[in-house]
Amino acid sequence: MNNHETLMRRAIAMAETSRTRARPNPWVGAVLVCADGSVHEGATSEPGGPHAEVVALESARRAGNSTVGATLYSTLEPCSHTGRTGPCTTAIIDAGITRVVSALEDPDIKVSGQGHAALRNAGIDVITDVCASDVREQLAAYICHRRTKRPFVTLKMAVTMDGCATVPGRRWITGDRARTRVHELRADADVIVTGIGTVRADNPELTVRHVAGRSPRRVVLTRSGSTVPSDAAVQPCTQWSGSLNELLDECGSNGDIHMMVEAGPKVARSFHEQRLVDRYVFHIAPVLCADPSALPAFDGLPAHTATDMWRGALTAITVLDQDIEVILESRKETTS
Repeated sequence: MNNHETLMRRAIAMAETSRTRARPNPWVGAVLVCADGSVHEGATSEPGGPHAEVVALESARRAGNSTVGATLYSTLEPCSHTGRTGPCTTAIIDAGITRVVSALEDPDIKVSGQGHAALRNAGIDVITDVCASDVREQLAAYICHRRTKRPFVTLKMAVTMDGCATVPGRRWITGDRARTRVHELRADADVIVTGIGTVRADNPELTVRHVAGRSPRRVVLTRSGSTVPSDAAVQPCTQWSGSLNELLDECGSNGDIHMMVEAGPKVARSFHEQRLVDRYVFHIAPVLCADPSALPAFDGLPAHTATDMWRGALTAITVLDQDIEVILESRKETTS
């Protein structure tokens, strides 16, 4: 690993600290290496606050270190337009930075290469594509939203070893650590979707507890003539009876970057059938249900032959005490 990669990974770690607070802005990390060898870090603030690059520059100034001749590492291309804050490129140029190292070009049409171009035009050496795959994964939801105008969709399901999503007589299939992990997933989402059937059966809150983070906006899919009871734990919520595609368009236009679907087998099947899921998160408990009345993870979605089976890309397996978290991606090329 060369020095650029080492410092970029440090910036990636900084970006992770702003993951739940920066949206709808991208969660970016920056590391500034001054000419005297001092190092300063920054991460994107809440909307309206300074971006990661400016935070790092301000850190250096507070410490009394000159930024002239410094190298700046940023996980994403610095912005070159005025939004809630001024252009980061202007701050970088004014600071006398001589080199900027970026992982990715920003896919936002307001930036999209213009930031790097402005820096180069000012005589700054720009290096790109350092640790690009790592940052691409870290910013998957943001990149999806900027490219498709829709949120990145994560479908979470808890299942038994024999694939049952419901166990008669039990509300919880998995243990405490897996349930805490669900709250971490919720904190990473802007909006969470469930169905009216789940509301009636389980009366879930679908809020963030047990971990730090904001609760996502709650949306309940309703059928014609059905409404969410006023005293349901999921209230206040948005009730949606339109199509799922219309819902994704609506959420995307509202600035929702990440949607989590935490629902029953019928809603899971609908999202899956319509190819709307970007990431599948399965929490598998070490139990066998073997009850013919229990519903499978995707109700009514048979695969009659091996070629009918959907095949995803396995990206992560994590042990959560006695349970296992398995993550699949749906939009990657896979081979048999």
